[in-house]
Amino acid sequence: MSVTRIFVAGHRGMVGSAILRQLEARNAQGAALELITRTRAELDLTDQAAVRCFMEAERPDIVILAAAKVGGIHANNTFPADFIYENLMIECNVIHQAFAAAVQRLLQLGSSCIYPRAAPQPMAEEALLTGVLEPTNEPYALAKIAGIKLCESYNRQHGTDYRSVMPTNLYGPGDNFHPENSHVLPALIRRFHEAAQNGAESVTIWGTGSPRREFLHVDDMAAASLFVLDLPKEIYDANTQPMRSHINVGSGTDIAILDLARLVAEVTEFKGRIETDPSRPDGTMRKLMDVSRLERMGWRARIDLRDGIENAYRWYLDNLETARV
Repeated sequence: MSVTRIFVAGHRGMVGSAILRQLEARNAQGAALELITRTRAELDLTDQAAVRCFMEAERPDIVILAAAKVGGIHANNTFPADFIYENLMIECNVIHQAFAAAVQRLLQLGSSCIYPRAAPQPMAEEALLTGVLEPTNEPYALAKIAGIKLCESYNRQHGTDYRSVMPTNLYGPGDNFHPENSHVLPALIRRFHEAAQNGAESVTIWGTGSPRREFLHVDDMAAASLFVLDLPKEIYDANTQPMRSHINVGSGTDIAILDLARLVAEVTEFKGRIETDPSRPDGTMRKLMDVSRLERMGWRARIDLRDGIENAYRWYLDNLETARV
């Protein structure tokens, strides 16, 4: 049996670790996969020479690019140069050096923030580059758009099979629960947990609470990523376009932030008041993905939001000493 060598870039991140777990489960079931990983200390993906040497030495058959610099509204507003530079460098180095090492199949993970601020809802793949981006995360969004276009350009010029999946807001085991630099759901989990533990009378959430967001458990995202990676090329090509080749991945449903906060309060057993702070930015008012393309190909999300939040909260409690909290 031939062995397939797969490099998972970003295997310690939330998405990368979920993908790695599912690949390891395939090996446990008899698959012949050699899984290649490197920590950031072992391989700096922003270092072109280091990535070139790594690809030349390892010669993977498949590359899964899950590595990225990520963060919430506060982090994006505070470190815009870091977000655009690091993500562009990671994408350019990994994608080009994969091509140089004759890697024929690559999967790149992006973000739903690639779509215009005023994109029609739900956001279809065709909405890409049709309007102005959300200012609070424009640098990150531009880098993720560049990743899509890198894959498409190498496919068009060199005949590679480089694919892109664009997830909605992700959460779950391995998330970042930092009080300032995390995304909305893990931030709420931490704040409501601490408020419940401290007996606080109220928790104040950013903005008006009216924006609606879609959430997808990271295990669903990992399953969708491998589903897209495994698709025969003729099926992938038949459901995409050369210049619109990315595929949305989401749950297909959304929830108001205030309702999300109420749900988190229930899970964490917080009994106090929930207040809003309209002086803080709301960001985009609605971000719901059109996932009909992926559903037509045979995949849909399975993990219910409340079940997923309970799972994420258990992980948070089990990892208070070691997680990024």
